[in-house]
Amino acid sequence: SGFNSIGHMDTMSRGRHQIGHYKEGEEFIQNVFHVLSQIFTGKEKSNLAICWLQYEISKVIQCLQAKKKKKLKAQGRKSKKLAKNFLKAPDNRNNLSLWKLYAYLEWLLGNTDDSRKVFDTALCTAGTGGLKSAQLCSLSLLYAQLEVELLESTEGAVTSPAVHILTKLTESGPYVPYSGQVSPVNVLKARKTYEHALQDYLSKTAVSDQDQVCGTDQLVNLVGCYALFQYLTVGIDAAVLIYTQASEKLEVSSSQKCENTGENFGILNFPTALEAVTLLHTNLLRFHMKISVYPLNPLREALTEALKRYPSNQSLWRSYIHIQRKSHSASKARRFFDSVTRSTNSLEPWLFAIQAEQMRKKLTEKVQRADVGEIHCTIPETGLTNRIVALFEHAVQSENGTHCPLLWRMYLNFMV
Repeated sequence: SGFNSIGHMDTMSRGRHQIGHYKEGEEFIQNVFHVLSQIFTGKEKSNLAICWLQYEISKVIQCLQAKKKKKLKAQGRKSKKLAKNFLKAPDNRNNLSLWKLYAYLEWLLGNTDDSRKVFDTALCTAGTGGLKSAQLCSLSLLYAQLEVELLESTEGAVTSPAVHILTKLTESGPYVPYSGQVSPVNVLKARKTYEHALQDYLSKTAVSDQDQVCGTDQLVNLVGCYALFQYLTVGIDAAVLIYTQASEKLEVSSSQKCENTGENFGILNFPTALEAVTLLHTNLLRFHMKISVYPLNPLREALTEALKRYPSNQSLWRSYIHIQRKSHSASKARRFFDSVTRSTNSLEPWLFAIQAEQMRKKLTEKVQRADVGEIHCTIPETGLTNRIVALFEHAVQSENGTHCPLLWRMYLNFMV
């Protein structure tokens, strides 16, 4: 096709083929990982292993999305071999982050029982840090989230293994794998423990400026575990309440910090605690809407508020586009895209505005060409085409857009 992209550019399709990982780009990335793993030692080497495994998982997810069963099998074998080799290294035996990624990999490959065994083993060997241990919270949260995704309705939620995992986390004792229902007394105790832990954390963050990254990670995991626990044992409104309380408290403390230090914390590259909490909140609402009847408005409001604050968060934009596809009126979304692109320099709002219009165009053409045999659409859909071209023109004129190869390729691809 005239050029080789390193890694992958999954936004463009060529005929029926999605552009995936190129051979040369893939070789280059693998070589980088191999060279670095010989240079690094100790903590850096463990962190590199985590990055490498995350990269392998991204390829597995890509195979799943493209529904390529053969490729998925081969990729799964390679990724699992790599993960096992990492865990054999003496430095990594107790690294919960690696255990977590390995268990997640098994789950993605459809080996649910094997994945549960890995999770259980990791939790049993993790010690009794309970809610004080950031890694233990993170591991339990992912395990519980995956178990919740298997639920088909909210009716049997209280008896799900997720409740057992989240309850055990608060007990600060050795972990015991799920064997049946959790006793109501333990559920009540766990709720109290979560409540106190969250209050302590929120009052602490407002006062002291502790080790920022570690502290925010721990807070996000704690809020995620508590909200998911409330969702399963009480209901969606109780979970939303936790997210709202945490967000309000974090907003206050971040604005105080901005005043004290004169910095704008929105510019930081790592996702702030507030951004991560918002992401958990919107994902839970999306999941709840999938398994039961729930109004769209709370999710739409949460997303628009979050995107005004974090205009470069791709996960939030994806959710926003996903819910906008269900509405027949495009004007609201267009006005929103327009207001965000005016107020920010980041390129994501432009890219997603273009993607939303292209989806709309595809849908319109599909409807117009339905069941009419040889006669294709007699009235060409020029309105949307002109709008997309105008969006591209504005986007490439913006400061960041001029220097974005992806944007130019998408523009060329569209014009062809």
